[in-house]
Amino acid sequence: MDAKSPLGEFLQARRARISPDDVGLPRYGERRRVPGLRREELAMLAGVSAGYYTRLEQGQSLNASAEVLDAIAGALQLTTAEREHLHVLSATVPRRVRTSIPPDEEADPGLGTLLAAMHNVPALVVGRRNDVLSWNRAGHALLAGHLDFAAPGSPETRPNMSRLVFLDAHTRGLYRNWDTKARAVVGNLRVMTARNPGDAGLAALVGELAIESPEFATMWAEHTVLPCGRDVYDLTHPLVGELTVAQQTLRVPQEPHQSLVTVTAEEGSASAAALTMLYQACGHPYHARPAGGGG
Repeated sequence: MDAKSPLGEFLQARRARISPDDVGLPRYGERRRVPGLRREELAMLAGVSAGYYTRLEQGQSLNASAEVLDAIAGALQLTTAEREHLHVLSATVPRRVRTSIPPDEEADPGLGTLLAAMHNVPALVVGRRNDVLSWNRAGHALLAGHLDFAAPGSPETRPNMSRLVFLDAHTRGLYRNWDTKARAVVGNLRVMTARNPGDAGLAALVGELAIESPEFATMWAEHTVLPCGRDVYDLTHPLVGELTVAQQTLRVPQEPHQSLVTVTAEEGSASAAALTMLYQACGHPYHARPAGGGG
């Protein structure tokens, strides 16, 4: 039986989604034992031996060159994000990853000051596991007004956005296109687990969600890779009704495991007016100190 490894599972999942018709290969009959391409077919397209590719998928072949990985990525028709994910996964294969629990995260003080200055823009800082490390009043009111504003201040009460999307009824009801949001969360978790293979807390989060949410388990098995960037969501907020917002996730150079998430609406739109109503009603955000951060 093939050894289970993140690299092997990813390659198998991507190989299964490509049919011979997609790449101009003959089927040789309609009965095929595997969905998508066979290993030897993928190896031929990538220009490597079938035996080498099989060992790579089984986690038995180490130190694949960048050129070989790029050839396999081309044969699998990977996106740019998936190609980078393949390289990251391959880099973790040669060594046994030691599981550990990293120290508790704290929002960078400079980001806390920035959140306070962004009084009319819903914003939050999330960490390596998508924990909310800090948010401003507008961000709290838009995304999690049913939770205690001070919750990010302590690791014991800190909300986790991935957990909220799948397990919290309020958050599920907030997103009218919940399936799109959920798949974005799963795709980003795939990226984070590849970049932090020894993070026991991150592994525990994935395990919890897989057990508690059949939808998460199904999406996780698809091996979707989708780093957070700019996404547009339709929301139904309990206070201001329906609105369409753009969510932007910005990496923080000085804190590579932290991201600044902002939410905006098109200027002059009804959604922008709804956001204005919300932050005017959420406790004078001009003077609000962001929970979990400085400022």
